[in-house]
Amino acid sequence: MVRLQLPIVAEEQAIMEAIYYNSVVIICGETGSGKTTQVPQFLYEAGYGSKESPGVRAGVIGVTEPRRVAAVSMSKRVAQEMALPTSVVSYQIRYEGNVTEKTAIKFMTDGVLLREVEQDFLLSKYSVIIIDEAHERSVFTDIMIGLLSRIVPLREKKEMPLKLVIMSATLKIDEFTENKLLFPTAPVVINVESRQYSVTVHFNRRTPNDYVNESFRKVCKIHRTLPAGGILVFVTGQREVEHLCRKLRRQFPSKFGQTSATAISRKMKHKKRHVKRSIVKVNLDDYSTEPTIPLRPDSLDDGEIADVECSSESEESDNGLLEGDGDLPLHVLPLYSLLPSDKQAKVFKVPPTGYRLCVIATNVAETSITIPHVKYVVDSGMVKQKVYDNVTGISTFRVTWTSKASANQRAGRAGRTDAGHCYRLFSSSVFQHHFPEFARAEISGRPVDDLILQMKSMGITVVENFPFPTPPKDEAIKAAEQLLVNLGALKEEKTSSGSVQRIVTSLGLVMAKFPVSPRCAKMLTLGHQNGCLPYIIALVAALSVKELFMDSNLPTSTSADMSEEQHQERQYSLRKRWAGQGGAELLGDLMVLLRAVGACEYSGNSEKFCSENGIRYKAMSEVRRLRLQLTNAVNGVVESSFLCVNPKMVPPSLEQARILRQIVLAGCSDHVARRIPVDTVNERGIKKAQIGYECLLTDDVVFIHPTTVLFRLKPDFVVFQELFETSKLYMRNLCAVEPDWLSVLSPHLCSYSKPLEQPPPDYDTQTGTVKCYMTSTFGKRCWCLSAQRLDFPEGLDKFKWFARFLLEGKVLPKLSKFVPLLLSKPSTMIKTWSKLHKRTETLLVALVQRNVNCYKQLKLELESNEEYLLTEYLVWVPKDTHSEVRHMWPPM
Repeated sequence: MVRLQLPIVAEEQAIMEAIYYNSVVIICGETGSGKTTQVPQFLYEAGYGSKESPGVRAGVIGVTEPRRVAAVSMSKRVAQEMALPTSVVSYQIRYEGNVTEKTAIKFMTDGVLLREVEQDFLLSKYSVIIIDEAHERSVFTDIMIGLLSRIVPLREKKEMPLKLVIMSATLKIDEFTENKLLFPTAPVVINVESRQYSVTVHFNRRTPNDYVNESFRKVCKIHRTLPAGGILVFVTGQREVEHLCRKLRRQFPSKFGQTSATAISRKMKHKKRHVKRSIVKVNLDDYSTEPTIPLRPDSLDDGEIADVECSSESEESDNGLLEGDGDLPLHVLPLYSLLPSDKQAKVFKVPPTGYRLCVIATNVAETSITIPHVKYVVDSGMVKQKVYDNVTGISTFRVTWTSKASANQRAGRAGRTDAGHCYRLFSSSVFQHHFPEFARAEISGRPVDDLILQMKSMGITVVENFPFPTPPKDEAIKAAEQLLVNLGALKEEKTSSGSVQRIVTSLGLVMAKFPVSPRCAKMLTLGHQNGCLPYIIALVAALSVKELFMDSNLPTSTSADMSEEQHQERQYSLRKRWAGQGGAELLGDLMVLLRAVGACEYSGNSEKFCSENGIRYKAMSEVRRLRLQLTNAVNGVVESSFLCVNPKMVPPSLEQARILRQIVLAGCSDHVARRIPVDTVNERGIKKAQIGYECLLTDDVVFIHPTTVLFRLKPDFVVFQELFETSKLYMRNLCAVEPDWLSVLSPHLCSYSKPLEQPPPDYDTQTGTVKCYMTSTFGKRCWCLSAQRLDFPEGLDKFKWFARFLLEGKVLPKLSKFVPLLLSKPSTMIKTWSKLHKRTETLLVALVQRNVNCYKQLKLELESNEEYLLTEYLVWVPKDTHSEVRHMWPPM
């Protein structure tokens, strides 16, 4: 392994030499080095793009980004810096792109490249693949790196070399250079230890309890005392972003219309001159939000005096200060993933004249994007992560410390366009001892059923042998494979060594073609019944997009003053209006999603309609695009379907709603919950007013959320899409199901009794199979289910009953005329002493040897051998009928 540490002037030459002489190169360095834009430009000029150069094979330079917004923005930035049209420097994300035949540099998300691997494993049209921001370690990133570690040597053998460049500012290098399964020969590592601009980091003396309020106070101090420059604040989620934006806007209201922009500009210039003259130190652990003497940036450094208590006032105490000076204008903008794209784009625009830009963001602003004019970063040090239980699949949102690597990324945002400062709202001691070095790879903290299905469909049978940079946990792989077996996507086969191997089925190959979770893919494969496929496509699209509804359709100021109970009641009323009445209501939250999608399409998908009805316009736009994508995918799988997206899709009928519930149950059979019986409520320590449910995933009691349309109905059995934990374990996206469906649609989770004697087994002429009644228990909790008419279980008794119905003329009606003439009663076949009669034993052996216990198999045997069963049947009838029997055989 070669590890180079370079001065800035030698970077370009060293990077180009490393890429030219090596197949795999890792480029790492501090945030702000600008390699994301420079490396593609270096490669293009060296002939790796659309130009030919001696010894270099021309092809497309592919650059992957972990986020869509990064792929789009980086494409535009590189095109602008290189003075090339977008037809040459292009992007491709899930739903859109501007790629042309002239494209030489292509920015895309990891998932787009993974789909291309499925179509062309060798990625023949690419000469270089650049994996950017590899430290974010999304599932797709890990899979792509593993695949590319095998594609690169294959391309080398075929004399069509492919270069792999892995770039990150804060990558955990050891997982790549010391992983012999991933890279047998350690790749070249180039360390770039220089920023474009310096960033000074300041720690708090003590770590506050209320980091949101502390962020507000710090922004106020920066804005009133420090020279011009944008402010970027990192908090954990949308609610914190909106809350902080409201506070800052009240503190620094817009003055356009009261004071001219020119006057504001003059005031800001005067403020800058005043800053240069006034240099004093203050204690930022004891400051107010009132205006004070302007300071230098380094005077906001709180030092490391451990015995000084950090002030952390409540929002109510701050409100008394909000009536102070308000003539300092601040342009406050939010930035989070669920924000509409047009509002996200506002942070990249120049703020109004005389205004200071202040962006309140989640970790979406941590990497890949550059917000102009940011000079000050305020870092809360916190991040909201979705934590999964690998076995149960229960998800919990937890606010935890971010990693040291992520904190350094955040600090680097202040040095992208000028020298800056980062103010960390925690002490250096907390940073040193409580922050992990690197963020956990996504693949080690989420279910991997979709990942396993994709890999199996690509021919990767033994997942454990795949060269993951960080392999998923064994229990996660086992849980994913078991789920896929239950869904019918995988089947178990024994190898020559005697071990059991799970391979993909034909159903699994079809499911893998749909870009959704395996559960939703199973629903799509079953959706053709009774004209339900358009509804299933719309439903799957809505389920695949998170947070379709807003927290409230009331104005923000009104919503903020509502109690939690009032807020939940408002949400319940909104969803109840969408759900409908009667049988449609039993489809629950899924009917709400269907009606919302249909009504939004009917209105032309207008932003006004979404706002008035509590729907996120950005989420609904994504549903619309995914609905179109799934429709095309279904048409590609089933060529005769000829589906189209109906903009005026009417709500499903009652019968269709019932079938939709059954289809959802078939896809989520392990997500069934049963209401706890009233007589055992007290034993479980639950209040009768809060009737809970028990499910198969956890021993804890789960509840229907108060905003769910089934909250007051409380059906006996429900199926849910997801469990999430807040103050309790709640089920999300529910619909009611009938207990009689469980044994029919989820046989793999049922334990059946022996066939009941009463009612006795019978022959189903429509299916041509032997049916019987059996009681069953469902799941590990052994919920007792009533007797159901099901297929007779496989075994010798099934052959006996089939033989009886054959002799009775129920299987082949032409034989019914001989029933009165039979030498023994057909019921003899099922007697315990049937072996005492030679004719019963002969007929039974003939059926067992050819595995004939249904009409379909019998028909196949008679078509291939017209005299099949003739000899065995003749011993059952008198000799004077033998000629007639021979003449009409086979009796089809």
